[in-house]
Amino acid sequence: MKQPAAARRLEQVQQPVIPVMGELIRQTPGTLSLGQGMVSWGPPEQVHQAVAAALQQHDPGLDRYGPVAGSEALREALGLWLQREQGLDLCQSAVLITAGSNMAFNAVVQVLCDPGDELILPVPYYFNHEMAIRLAGATPVAVEAGVVPDSERLAAAITPRTRAIVTISPNNPSGAVFPRDVLAAINRLCAERGLLHISDEAYALFSYGGESVWSPGRGAGSGSHTITLGSLSKSHGMAGWRIGWAVVPQSLMAELAKVQDTILIHPPQLNQQAALGALAAGADWCRGQIHGLAGRRQQVLDALSQPAAPWRLLAQPDGAFYALLQLESSLSSDQAMEQLIRQHRVALVSGSSFGLSGCCLRLSYGMLGSAELSEALKRLVAGLWSLSGS
Repeated sequence: MKQPAAARRLEQVQQPVIPVMGELIRQTPGTLSLGQGMVSWGPPEQVHQAVAAALQQHDPGLDRYGPVAGSEALREALGLWLQREQGLDLCQSAVLITAGSNMAFNAVVQVLCDPGDELILPVPYYFNHEMAIRLAGATPVAVEAGVVPDSERLAAAITPRTRAIVTISPNNPSGAVFPRDVLAAINRLCAERGLLHISDEAYALFSYGGESVWSPGRGAGSGSHTITLGSLSKSHGMAGWRIGWAVVPQSLMAELAKVQDTILIHPPQLNQQAALGALAAGADWCRGQIHGLAGRRQQVLDALSQPAAPWRLLAQPDGAFYALLQLESSLSSDQAMEQLIRQHRVALVSGSSFGLSGCCLRLSYGMLGSAELSEALKRLVAGLWSLSGS
């Protein structure tokens, strides 16, 4: 009997690296993970209070369909947050609440792209961005423009099929915070060439005193050509609650509603109440949690700073909670990831999933406490020295 087959376009979509890494960890008990990008804290108490209050009130609205773009209360509260904390100019923009910022990116790509259209991704890119573009039947154009991307190299990659340029700052996977002048030049390029600038700012609050975080959506009039993505997953410890957003040009909202209504219908009502509680806790609550990562970041830098080491950081990790390593080794990134887990019981993410060549690995220090991180880094350093001879 002939077996059903998936669509051929899925052959071009990479296998999600996090489940692959997770299975290797499952097969290797005792592994410490410097892999998946999560934080160790849970949400502020206001989240639990908001959920409890909503349930106690027996509001029938929780059980019914709501507005496709999200509740008016949440969109208003989020708009105020984005203006206050990230300085966004929302005059020409609308806010779409989604089930996480990955879903926001996917919806935007579905709206922007016909088959064969292109989105420019500076390397290293975020793997789910590349995957979403391919799922939409569009073409991700990976551009070697530097870990902090050079706008001139991005400009050289523009073709008549280009629809947008994507940036991530603070960056996943490198932890780099892109300077204001770099992001402003890319945003200006998009405006001049009739493109959209998709700015993924899931880590907007995560910085450690180096380069200041700056949003391309701050400039007057930028709302007409800038899309800003964000999420409560990292800053508020709410990865499992699946609340994110896209700030988009108002002209795109009707088409985005088609995608949202088809896939999600609307964001879950109870989760939106939780999100209101999260925003009410204030950014200072988030910064208090993030401040605790500064010492772990320094642990990473200290552990990796060794004389004549056969590895190097590809960027100064001044934001998010990542560091990106390049190792002198004949191994591929995938082979290095597997060997570190199986032989040294420490997990990092293969750099190939981010479009990087050579032997590169992403390290995440968001989940482990200081003592566990210290042990994980000892295993990692020993493993890197061992793999460098391969």
